[in-house]
Amino acid sequence: MSEPRSSEGSTQRLPVLDKPPQDPHDPHEPQDPHDPQGPREAGPGPAPTTRGGRFWSARRVPAAVVALLLLALAGVLLYDVAAVRADRPALHARRALARQLAERPLDDTWVLVGAGVAAAAGLWLVVLAVTPGLRKVLPMSRAHPDVRAGLHRAAAALVLRDRAMEVAGVQSVRVRARRRKADVHAVSHFRDLDDVRADLDAVLGDAVRGLGLSRPPALSVRVRRLGRKG
Repeated sequence: MSEPRSSEGSTQRLPVLDKPPQDPHDPHEPQDPHDPQGPREAGPGPAPTTRGGRFWSARRVPAAVVALLLLALAGVLLYDVAAVRADRPALHARRALARQLAERPLDDTWVLVGAGVAAAAGLWLVVLAVTPGLRKVLPMSRAHPDVRAGLHRAAAALVLRDRAMEVAGVQSVRVRARRRKADVHAVSHFRDLDDVRADLDAVLGDAVRGLGLSRPPALSVRVRRLGRKG
């Protein structure tokens, strides 16, 4: 008897094409999705993190106030000059000011007060111009030179508070995060205070480093026992 033949024909073994070895450093070489090592990134590793400076405030309110005052003074002065050119009397305020400046000596009390106010206002504007502002935003480390990030001090304090509440023996925590220092006041209702303080130092130290700030604030941890009632 002859063996029955399949209606689809005999099965033949197809030739296998050997793939050339892949170069892991070639960025144009396709990667195998089933590779247990995962996709390989070409080029050097991530750039080292650098410190970022403080964020500059736009200071829209002081700029708007100064602009409005200068605009008002310029408008009044222009109107007065135009009135004088039209053979009309100058403004009473300008005439009174000129008379007071001519009659009052330099050591007069009102002259000194006016000079002090003007000097204080000028110093305030200079300080606003040369300082960055935005003290409530803590700059974070910059992993890329074109990307900047900041963390609000209230958010940093909330993270530290949540981490401190995870420590055994801590009943309540109050955290005040400043630009250079973070004050932590904890209340313990059991365990030894020294042990609680040591655990808080370790946990909060890791938490501060995990925030990724360019200038991590120093920690000041204080632990006390809740006073007895009655």
